[in-house]
Amino acid sequence: MSVVADLETAPAAQDTPAERPVRATGRRAEQAGALDRPTVSFELFPPRNPDAAPRLWATVRKLETVEPDFVSVTYGASGRTRQTTRALVRRLLRETSLNPIAHLTCVGTSRDEVTAIVEEFLDEGVRSFLALRGDPPAGEPDWRPHPDGVDTAAELVELLRDIEKRRCGRSAAQAVRARVRPLSVAVAAFPRGNHATGGTRAQDVQALLAKQEAGADFAISQVFFDAEAYLGLVAEAREAGVTIPIVPGIIPTTDPARLARVQELTGVPVPDRLLDLLGATDDPAERHRRGTRAGVDLVNRVLDGGAPGVHVYTFNKHEAALDLLDGADLVGGRRSAVTPHDLTASDGSPADATTTTPRGNLS
Repeated sequence: MSVVADLETAPAAQDTPAERPVRATGRRAEQAGALDRPTVSFELFPPRNPDAAPRLWATVRKLETVEPDFVSVTYGASGRTRQTTRALVRRLLRETSLNPIAHLTCVGTSRDEVTAIVEEFLDEGVRSFLALRGDPPAGEPDWRPHPDGVDTAAELVELLRDIEKRRCGRSAAQAVRARVRPLSVAVAAFPRGNHATGGTRAQDVQALLAKQEAGADFAISQVFFDAEAYLGLVAEAREAGVTIPIVPGIIPTTDPARLARVQELTGVPVPDRLLDLLGATDDPAERHRRGTRAGVDLVNRVLDGGAPGVHVYTFNKHEAALDLLDGADLVGGRRSAVTPHDLTASDGSPADATTTTPRGNLS
């Protein structure tokens, strides 16, 4: 699902050294119980270049300060980052307070190999997975699925549940630990249909229903730039019988080059109005502010529509991600009113972001 795995090889866009927006005061945060606060989570990817590791860990430490509910770690197309993903997840477990979710793909992999990978993660203490079908390797027209493989994300969810059941059956101690820390399985959802497979949203809703029936606990959506795309997916999924929470996946909208690359990889169109907004200024700091305000507006709209929280694709950078959360007053998983001062433009005019608290029960 993640576009980050494919963006690893793209030229890295630099975060703008803009002044961070003033933090919201959190006036409504104290009025909301812990169970009512939206979830906050991030996506990270293991760096291919060891020289990038210090920057990644600086980002990890910054993200850790806002106490996210979890962080997901990408696996790479065809599992090409298997070892580096394991190493990053292992370090997150041992050296941070973060709860990592390990991405896992199955395309082109035998059932035995997937089982071995899952066992490795479980042995290291991983209790959460994002089960993805994954994409076939690019540039291999003669590629064929493994004859004894796992062909769909729903089958992967079933396999994960079966592995856990067998482990608990072999060990009473493991059965006890599994009850204390139950296995959690997330899956992907596609507001505009899965571009990689050519599927429509209606087809993805049926796939999501199959994943739920296989034992998925919740879903994380692919990127979108129009709140109605996410809200429409949720409404259609609920009508079809999907009851699991669907967390919206949000990309900070501060970097035009990155947005164009995301559009190329995912097939999700970036609205012209957003590109025009960012392109109307040559000042990097102003562009960053404009992009942040647009992202905050999107976050507010999906939360007001009933989203259970937000999952932010960080690209291993913290500035834009934390500015987005600051603007939406989601620091530490809390949400309150956004004051005009928090999101003023450089000319002092107020932003258009919605300021109401979440409502509804879509997810």
